[in-house]
Amino acid sequence: MPLKFTPLPLSGVICIEPVIFEDNRGFFCETYKQSEFKENGIEEKFVQDNISYSKKNVIRGLHFQTAPSPQGKLVMALQGQIFDVAVDIRRSSSTFGHWIARELSAANRRMLYIPPGFAHGFCVLSETASVMYKCTAEYAPACERGIRWNDAGLNIEWPVHDPVISIKDMQLPGLQDADLSF
Repeated sequence: MPLKFTPLPLSGVICIEPVIFEDNRGFFCETYKQSEFKENGIEEKFVQDNISYSKKNVIRGLHFQTAPSPQGKLVMALQGQIFDVAVDIRRSSSTFGHWIARELSAANRRMLYIPPGFAHGFCVLSETASVMYKCTAEYAPACERGIRWNDAGLNIEWPVHDPVISIKDMQLPGLQDADLSF
């Protein structure tokens, strides 16, 4: 099995570690194999790939999409290092409003699967970072939503003290005022 799947404490969020085949030329690894993902509880199909490039201390998020196009994401740092965050926004969940984070980097090659029903964001810990994420639904501007990165109710322990935030992300509502209709 070239992928190791580790379910995390928030139901549906999974840390995925590829097996690396390395030699004097470099390395090779599989980052997605539909049959293995399905065997490990990830049945959604990925329909869109995105790459973002950001500088140190940038926080992107917390973003999600509502029905009819909720998105799951498979996130991987291709270059650099990020602090990747998933927030449970499923009102019926016993972990509603809880968050989990993992450091993803080009060095550790870990991935984080974040299912629909979660908000996603990350901050850049290295000088720069390139992040790839596969999505289970196409980007739908009418369904795009978000939660303010520093919502006091979430109390996310971001590892940066003076983050760089987009104007759009600064204007997002807190969790209690967000449109969470799924």
